[in-house]
Amino acid sequence: QVQLVESGGGLVQPGGSLRLSCAASGRFFGIWAMGWYRQAPGKQRELVASISSSDKTNYADSVKGRFTISRDNVKNTVYLQMNNLKPEDTAVYYCNAGVNENGSWGQGTQVTVSS
Repeated sequence: QVQLVESGGGLVQPGGSLRLSCAASGRFFGIWAMGWYRQAPGKQRELVASISSSDKTNYADSVKGRFTISRDNVKNTVYLQMNNLKPEDTAVYYCNAGVNENGSWGQGTQVTVSS
């Protein structure tokens, strides 16, 4: 069982940047594919970005070129660098181990993009 704790959310103006972090406890972090999901009010949760154990990355079309997912297997942490943020990026962002609905989830961190 992997326990996940997200941080780094907040309020930012359109065009701004934020970096989310997800710290994982438990063994063998390096073998897990990791994902960032988000859920906006009234919408279904969606996969934003994922990174495999071999650092292969995938992104939702809506964030390609703006968001970057990365991982540090020494620190057991996965990051989501978000640039050129838009109001439609406003959501609660969740970290997930396994990129699987049945995997471990963090508690979420709120990102609000507003002027």
